[in-house]
Amino acid sequence: MKCVAWISSLALAAALLAGCKTKSRPLLEYMPDMYRQPSVRAQERDASTPGSVGMREPPAGTVPVGLEPYTLGLGDTTQADRILNPLPPTHDVLEAGRKYYNSYCIVCHGARGDGRGFVVPKFTMPPPLFSEKLMRWPDGRIYHITTLGQGLMSSYASQLLPEQRWAVVHYVRALQKAAHPTEQDLAAAKSNPLTLESDLPDTARAEPRAMNDE
Repeated sequence: MKCVAWISSLALAAALLAGCKTKSRPLLEYMPDMYRQPSVRAQERDASTPGSVGMREPPAGTVPVGLEPYTLGLGDTTQADRILNPLPPTHDVLEAGRKYYNSYCIVCHGARGDGRGFVVPKFTMPPPLFSEKLMRWPDGRIYHITTLGQGLMSSYASQLLPEQRWAVVHYVRALQKAAHPTEQDLAAAKSNPLTLESDLPDTARAEPRAMNDE
C-alpha cells in the first residue's frame, strides 16, 4: 500500500510539473481571463473601430477632472486683458507668488525681475519685468503669457495651477513697484515684512549690478 501511495504521489507531482512547462508559457492557467482580458491595450488594433485603431480619442470638449480649461489663444491678447485677478494682494498671496516665482521664473527673470537670471548670459536675456511696456500690461495679459508662453518662454500651465499663476502675477507687480516705487509704495513697504534680500545672490546683495554691466 505504501508503494502504491508513493507511486501515486510521483504521478501527481509529474502531472503538476507537466502543467507548468515553462514560466512564460504554462500548459495550465489559473483564471485565464486575467491573462487574456477583453480590454484593448495601448497601441493595440481593434477591428471594431474606424481604421482599426485601438487607442480612442476622448469626445470633443472633454476636460480632465480638476483641470480648468483655458480657451484663449496666444493672439487673443485683447480678451486676455479683460481678465481680472481673482486673488487679493494679501501678504500670504505675495509669499505664495514669491515661492513660485523663485521656483520657476527667477532662473531667467532674476530675483529683481531685471532679466539677469542665473542662466543669463548663457541664454538670451529676457526684457525686464518693470519695463515701461510690461508695466502697462493688465494682470490678465501677464497671466495669459504665463499660461500659454511666448517666444522662448514656454507655458507654465502644467507646472502651476491657475491660482498659483495669479499669485505670481501679484508678485510681479510687487517687483515692478520695488523698481519704480511711489511715496505710497515706500510707506507701505515699511509695514510689510516682505523683502527681496533673501532671494538675491550674495554678490547682488553686496553691490547691485547695473543693467549695462557685463
